[in-house]
Amino acid sequence: MGSYMLLLQAHFFLTMLLIFVTKSQTNFQIAKPNCTDRCGDVSIPFPFGTGKGCYLSERFLVACNHTGDPPKPFLNNTNLDIANISLEGQLTMFPFIQKDCYDRKGTRVFHNNPYIYFEGFTVNNTANKLTVVGCDTYGSVLGSRNTKSDYQTGCTSTCARKDDLEERSCSGVGCCQVSIPKGVWDVELTLQSFSNFTDSYDNHTTTLWDFDKCSYAFLAEESAFNFSPNSLSILKNVETLPMMVDWAIDGGTCEESQKNMSSYACKSTNSSCKGTDNGYRCYCSEGYEGNPYLIDGCKDIDECKIPRLNNCVYRCVNTMGSFKCVCPKGYNGDGKKDRQGCFRGQSLVFRLVAGISLGITVFVLVVCWLLSILNRRKLNTMKQKFFLQNGGLLLQEKLTQRQQSPIMAKIFTSAELKKATNDFHDSRIVGQGGYGTVYKGLLADNRLVAIKKSKEVDPHQVEQFINEVIVLSQINHKNVVKLLGCCLETQAPLLVYEFIENGSLFEHIHNKTKARSLSWDIRLRVATETAGVLAYLHSIASPPIIHRDIKSTNILLDTSFTAKVSDFGTSRLVPLDQTQLSTMVQGTFGYLDPEYMQTNQLTQKSDVYSFGVVLVELLTGKKALSYDRPVEERSLANYFLLALERSCLFQVLDDNIKCEGKSKELTSVAMLAKLCLLVKREDRSSMNEVAKELEGLRLARKHSWNQTEPNEEESESLLSGKMKAFAIANSDGSSSTAIGYESIRDHIILPIGGGR
Repeated sequence: MGSYMLLLQAHFFLTMLLIFVTKSQTNFQIAKPNCTDRCGDVSIPFPFGTGKGCYLSERFLVACNHTGDPPKPFLNNTNLDIANISLEGQLTMFPFIQKDCYDRKGTRVFHNNPYIYFEGFTVNNTANKLTVVGCDTYGSVLGSRNTKSDYQTGCTSTCARKDDLEERSCSGVGCCQVSIPKGVWDVELTLQSFSNFTDSYDNHTTTLWDFDKCSYAFLAEESAFNFSPNSLSILKNVETLPMMVDWAIDGGTCEESQKNMSSYACKSTNSSCKGTDNGYRCYCSEGYEGNPYLIDGCKDIDECKIPRLNNCVYRCVNTMGSFKCVCPKGYNGDGKKDRQGCFRGQSLVFRLVAGISLGITVFVLVVCWLLSILNRRKLNTMKQKFFLQNGGLLLQEKLTQRQQSPIMAKIFTSAELKKATNDFHDSRIVGQGGYGTVYKGLLADNRLVAIKKSKEVDPHQVEQFINEVIVLSQINHKNVVKLLGCCLETQAPLLVYEFIENGSLFEHIHNKTKARSLSWDIRLRVATETAGVLAYLHSIASPPIIHRDIKSTNILLDTSFTAKVSDFGTSRLVPLDQTQLSTMVQGTFGYLDPEYMQTNQLTQKSDVYSFGVVLVELLTGKKALSYDRPVEERSLANYFLLALERSCLFQVLDDNIKCEGKSKELTSVAMLAKLCLLVKREDRSSMNEVAKELEGLRLARKHSWNQTEPNEEESESLLSGKMKAFAIANSDGSSSTAIGYESIRDHIILPIGGGR
């Protein structure tokens, strides 16, 4: 029994020893001046005190009983002796164990009924538990809480024989435990026996009283008691067990208390406040220790004198509330064991070199930054210069005047077009000519565009260029490549067109593979659509427009082989009161009007001549200019007219259309081409006439009129114009009958030699 008693009290004595050792090492004041700070072996820190003026309020008064040795402190107006007072807000007390004992006959021989009451203090509900020990026992605790409501809890402990008991087990067999609620401030224990320990077992040979005569109940620290089978008898000689109690300053929350500094309990400068359920507590700030309830009670901790509080590898320097680690001269690092520590520093030469290198690097970076700013400014200035030089203000003014128009050109930035063409990469080139390069681009809105980058621009024709941009942007014809806008921030303006996927007519005529798929139907339709565009530009557009560079490379084809006339870079607007313009000759050799080349007088008939060359390309499949032919036949126009003069038309026609096209149709188109190629422009047909006659041929082919000769009345009914039949000599000496408008017939009466 004696050994168990020592074990039962070990927790308490070890706790007291640690408290004593800790307190003996402190060198700060814990009580108010001229007040006793100890009672026996227990330190009494303020707000607790033993004498008048030494405690904060009556609840913190401690009675020091000197009748024993050493003296014992008791909480005011209680019989609870205090084992420890912690400034962290805990008290350790020793309340009595409740006992209920019986004799063999079941007569109660001992019973006590301890009652615990704390004014302003509460039982710690995490450290303490209600423990009930006995084999015929029901124990409970009844009391009040801070919530002003009563509580009651308890548990039952039974067993039939001592062998049923288990070491360190309080699961209801000989011992049970239960938690208590939070905020308990008074405690009343109750013990009851079911049979007063008179129950017998094993055929009445054994009774409970033979090994258990008492029931026990106590509210104590859970760690202070470990159950064993011997506890049933040993507890009879144990009077008290430690219980932890929480204390706090009563006065509301921290915020409320700080409004009245005279009553605010946290007096030390280096202290802080923390709220609790029943008030608040004061704590010394980090790096300080002492009593926060006293003026200047929190003192700086010299961590350098306490090895466990610093981790310096060389030297520790104390600072207010903290410390710092210092490395020896010539070493770098933070001086801490668990971090960088101290390591040998670099030499002076190395540091000088590193510093100079860093300075040079910073200088270079600053210079580069300044240069980039200057370059950006220079680039922006250049862009603005080009914008003004290329008529940007004039274009903006005209766009503003025409802002009601549903179709308007857009002014693109150079950055937009650079991004669209990958900075005008060579892989984006889709065409090149004498006047510039065409790039394929992808705008931010995923539109494919063709961007024409001109080689040069005439600074004296800026206003005319801007007018052309405005007019061309408003051309809304299905067979014209739409001008979407331009960019004026480059030396030569960039023009942005819709992108046509299927390439140019030139590619399809002069590529053997593609030429096979270019049927006579398609060729006739392309010719008709192109003629319709030129007729529109000459007669309907206001002001009229002369394209000036009609050729097969400027006629694009979409995926359905619909013609799209492009490249108005050399086009001219014709004032309404003029029929011809004096200009420097521009165009493409092989397509140029010979009279225009001689006189510099540009008229709509110049486009007619160029279109005639395209018609001959469609018929013959040959290039407009070829040095493989004799000198007099290098020009396709001369070559074709000579073939007509020699009655060799069908010998020069493209093999891909000889079998498909009817001889009458081919002959009619050939004669129409001849009329377009007449040297004297006044003798040439107008584009309106050419367009109507080509459309007539298409309609005739569509209605299969080439199978029988329609009479003049039917022709006039369907085509709204006179059609005549006339004979053309074939290469074999035979004759073919061609159907055409009377205007064609009238021109064909002219001698062949008049062509060239």
